Amino acid sequence: MLLNNSSILVSVIIPVYNVEKYISEAIESVLNQTYKPIEIILVDDGSKDNSLSICKQFVQQHSNIKLIEQQNSGVSIARNKGLSIAEGEYVFFMDSDDTIDVEFIRSSYEVAKTKDADIVIVGDYYCKSTKVPALPTCAQFLKHDFLKQHPNIRFPEKIQPCEDGLFSHQLLALTDKIAKNPLGIYNYREHENQNHITIHKNKEQVLHQIPKWLEILENFYTQNNLYQRKTLHLAFFLEHEPFELRFLAMPFDSIQKESLHVLIKDFYTTHVAPFIGSNEKKKLSRLFLSFLKAKNHMAFEKVYKRHVLLLKIKEKLHFFNYKAQLKMVNIIPISKYRKSLRNRINANFAK
Repeated sequence: MLLNNSSILVSVIIPVYNVEKYISEAIESVLNQTYKPIEIILVDDGSKDNSLSICKQFVQQHSNIKLIEQQNSGVSIARNKGLSIAEGEYVFFMDSDDTIDVEFIRSSYEVAKTKDADIVIVGDYYCKSTKVPALPTCAQFLKHDFLKQHPNIRFPEKIQPCEDGLFSHQLLALTDKIAKNPLGIYNYREHENQNHITIHKNKEQVLHQIPKWLEILENFYTQNNLYQRKTLHLAFFLEHEPFELRFLAMPFDSIQKESLHVLIKDFYTTHVAPFIGSNEKKKLSRLFLSFLKAKNHMAFEKVYKRHVLLLKIKEKLHFFNYKAQLKMVNIIPISKYRKSLRNRINANFAK
């Protein structure tokens, strides 16, 4: 497929590192898109397996595929290098072990053009969320001109995890031209070397990086004078990334949890509390507000244990109520009414 520069409407950037088992399928899923004005930019990050040679084969066979080679420097530098040579009107960053549905690019592009969006949030899960403080790369379809207008907003180097969260959080704060594409289907591949598994194994490294996350945010909000206008956005980020995804979800020990509790609480007190209104504060979860009020992490752990217990009780009551309602439906003699009520009950409990 031959493309001239003016016909490239979407650049798909794929960092590559030791994914010889999966990279072919990832590339083919982009080549098989129903929407064809696409360039693919592969950035090999010093792979030690056959990933690079597989990429070279694709480059030889397809004129719309570019390849960058670099010494192992991390996913952020790889994505930024890919972006530096991208020629598309829109940009999408894809992971090299995943695939996208054949209509992914077409549906995202059409939403972006119709809505004149700087950012299209992609995927049903992310589109349903009422709080969008950050997005993974798979949920970001970005206008290239918008990225060019903000050359300082790039993936932070030597940061992982949360490099995509920091990148997207800043972009989301800088525009109101945001649209949604719930029809974009991104296929995650589960395997033993997935990022979240590696991240949990390297919990100390993650803990040491979180102060850098907050430093990046402090500089960004200060330089762009955003504390007043985007305080809730920043509060949602604290609630989601360092609190929910790290403090609650990662296997930190007691000392590490106390360190993280102090870090988050101090940042909130200094950079959020002076600017957030009472109505905005009510939009934060009760659990996160309890975390901020707690004297130390041990005091919060008691609150959290009660929270988890209540959730389990609610789940059991929900289940028993469901079974009781179905039992009542079963005594209805007319089958079509029985079926209709059963479907209604199933729909209600699925919400």
